Amino acid sequence: MSGHSKWSTIKRKKGVKDAQRGAVFSRLSKDITLAARDGGGDITMNAALRLVVKKAKASNMPNDNIDKAIKKGTGDLPGINYENYIYEGYGPYGVALLIEVLTDNKNRTVPEIRHLLTKNNGNLGEAGCVNWMFEKKGIILIDRSNIDEEIFLSDLLDLGIDDFNEIENEYEILLKPEDFLSITNALEKKGYDLEGNLSLVPINIMEIEDNKLDKIMQLIDALEEHDDVQKVHANL
Repeated sequence: MSGHSKWSTIKRKKGVKDAQRGAVFSRLSKDITLAARDGGGDITMNAALRLVVKKAKASNMPNDNIDKAIKKGTGDLPGINYENYIYEGYGPYGVALLIEVLTDNKNRTVPEIRHLLTKNNGNLGEAGCVNWMFEKKGIILIDRSNIDEEIFLSDLLDLGIDDFNEIENEYEILLKPEDFLSITNALEKKGYDLEGNLSLVPINIMEIEDNKLDKIMQLIDALEEHDDVQKVHANL
């Protein structure tokens, strides 16, 4: 199992934890806003948005909440002007962090993020200090439970996909961002039930011992719980 797969597994387990503490709508709202910000509010032209909206509806998220999250991402929310920022820094043990933010008040948000980092053994860095460690990728997750592996691998070959991992009971497919929409559409037409998004993926993985993960996850949890933070990326 690759380092990226290991970190993906940790994040998936963390997602379950988030849902258990009742944060599922908040997390989905952020994912919808981020997808709408990156690809627009039209779900037919924005595969990442379509997939997270499908997930939100499956979780019984009210349509009003979904519409508001989309408008927040596209900047169409009346009376509020949101701006996008990416902050860079380090967590415990030198883990690199990219923090995606959507805020209507940068002067309020930056000190709060700096405080969360400092409180949890991290620090805010200068622009450019860690962003070179990440690249944008399309990520697709497909449940392996009821899939004929031979047919699936043949379908991937037909679509020119050769970068994928096996993560517990899922396949994880990594794509160039420009291929995300077409590949997602093709896999859906073949009947695959999938999740996916566009994300920043570390180019080189930093290996962390299990007994050090709690401190790192404590910081990432604290950052993600901040209202203005949309997503936190780490090079684990």
